[in-house]
Amino acid sequence: MTRITVTQPLLPPLEEFIPYLQRIWDTRILTNGGQLHQELEAALCAHLGVSHLSLFTNATTALMAAVQVLGLKGEVITTPFSFVAGAHALRRANVQPVFVDVEPRTLNIDPSLIEGAITPRTTAIMAVHCYGNPCAVDAIQAIAERYGLQVLYDAAHAFGVCIDGRSILHAGDLSVLSFHATKVFNTFEGGAIIAPDAATKARIDQLKNFGMKDEVTVDEVGLNGKMSEVHAAFGLLQLRYVDEAIEKRATIARHYRQALSRVRGIECLPDGHQDIPNHSYFPVRVRPDYPLSRDGLYEMLRARDIYARRYFYPLITDFPAYQTLPRGNAATLPVAVHAAREVLCLPIHPALTHDDLVRVIDAITHPLHGSQ
Repeated sequence: MTRITVTQPLLPPLEEFIPYLQRIWDTRILTNGGQLHQELEAALCAHLGVSHLSLFTNATTALMAAVQVLGLKGEVITTPFSFVAGAHALRRANVQPVFVDVEPRTLNIDPSLIEGAITPRTTAIMAVHCYGNPCAVDAIQAIAERYGLQVLYDAAHAFGVCIDGRSILHAGDLSVLSFHATKVFNTFEGGAIIAPDAATKARIDQLKNFGMKDEVTVDEVGLNGKMSEVHAAFGLLQLRYVDEAIEKRATIARHYRQALSRVRGIECLPDGHQDIPNHSYFPVRVRPDYPLSRDGLYEMLRARDIYARRYFYPLITDFPAYQTLPRGNAATLPVAVHAAREVLCLPIHPALTHDDLVRVIDAITHPLHGSQ
């Protein structure tokens, strides 16, 4: 039986990749901002509707650079319902994450709780557009301006997402994208920072190249975050197909919503208020009136070679490295705690066939019928 996974890249025909590899071979430029790297930055700016974008080897490195560029220190208010990379980027800069609960509907950080977590040591808010659904960016920005805070968005899931015709990547001071192999748009491994102006982009580009201003000058401690030409080449090829991939995801999402709306105990999360969603994930909540627990459904699906994922479980605050931080206990995060126990992300990717989709829906609809 074919294994059905949550996400997998849309792989263009191999023969279309060969000319890019030939260009790399001919120029002998493998990294350090080569021609394909520059072309991909320009192409992504045009596609996403932004002016300044810096490519990185991965999104975690990009988050680390973003924290440094913004000069974050002291405490940063963030969400526990996310992948741990964002919290790691803060801790590696000796910044203390301060966790606040999430909204029940979107599972994004709850703006109504942010002000109660602000202290004299707070320097920023780091929010996550969970599953690609935009945060309440206007409310967050208003709080940030009122208290003189900066705003960093982890936009790992939010490729191409727009509100009122404008890219969500314009929100805040900096936004970070992920181009990991599981994302809507990917370069196998990769990421990017969206900068507000050319001067900020220039500093980001310097930081990702060890902090080197030129061959003999290092102005500050940087890191090695450069994307290779091979990864940029794959990104250029993938960009040709990303709209097709998103449309296929949208079709799958519509089928899921229609079929699962009739299943007692399965609740599809709302699409959010964006006018251009990317359907990067398809999360459902497994409620108490479903015949199985969330983990029971997860294990049943795996037994049928259907590989759903418990995004995000455990909560960041459940990991030993974060359990002792203030506001990191279950009593202060009830919505996130329940979400971590109930949310399951179902397979959604361009290669998912109609038969695959039917098999997933049938398994959820009839969980006690045994293996198919």
